[in-house]
Amino acid sequence: MDRRLTPFNGRVAHVSLTGQVEADRFVEGELHRIAAPIADLLTKPKGARDRQLLRGALFQVLDLADGWAYGFAERDGYVGWVAASDLVGIPKEPETHRIASAWSYGKTTPGLKRMGQITPLSLGARLAVLEEIDGWARVAWARGGTPRDLYVPGQHLAPVDHPEADPVAVAERLLNTPYLWGGNSALGIDCSGLVQIALHACGQDCPGDSDMQEALGRALPPGTPPERGDLMFWKGHVAWVADPDTLIHANAYHMAVAYEPIKEAISRIRQQGDGPVTRHARLTA
Repeated sequence: MDRRLTPFNGRVAHVSLTGQVEADRFVEGELHRIAAPIADLLTKPKGARDRQLLRGALFQVLDLADGWAYGFAERDGYVGWVAASDLVGIPKEPETHRIASAWSYGKTTPGLKRMGQITPLSLGARLAVLEEIDGWARVAWARGGTPRDLYVPGQHLAPVDHPEADPVAVAERLLNTPYLWGGNSALGIDCSGLVQIALHACGQDCPGDSDMQEALGRALPPGTPPERGDLMFWKGHVAWVADPDTLIHANAYHMAVAYEPIKEAISRIRQQGDGPVTRHARLTA
């Protein structure tokens, strides 16, 4: 079983695994939302980062231990540990909007010139907008048991029920974002994070890691001319096709989200020992 997708920590397992693993307890769990702007999803408490979850993401908690919560992300099933302080129970206000710009912020006062405490918000964060005030969205915010309102520039928001049409255009907003292993935000992102954040903005489900993402779309025969929106895979890497000659991908060579000519990328990746393209996929019919 893939530990990334198997909600079982040796002590507690999700009820869906009854009869498949041995555990002290089988539980349904309790649904929470991510309250922090960005929450690391770790392999174990204080362990390595596997992925990240953004504000408003749903997380099914199966177990609690010493300030850490074990469970899985509701959207893609990715399993791990998050800091319990990064979670809140399900608020009564549903998330209505998402951050559509690369970065935004919430602050404790509305208006351009009024001072207030600033909370950074990444592309993809989901928020419950309560009302609009002179171009500012008042959003419900609760963390650490302290409910309050924050104000977000309305121009940076889009309704969650109005998905984007072009995932590459979403990825392009993150051009020059620093490369971060396991990153899923505008603060830092990796290759599979760039694919996932773009597809989520388009209302499409997407797994978290590149080896899982290789199942997306339909495989194209070798030599098929690439088109914008295609995905190209290598062992441990994935990139968007921006145009027939160019990729956009988060990569450690540039340490950033960067454009790169397709032919140069294929040659460079082969020369550095990561082999040839393993799959060229098209997401549309």
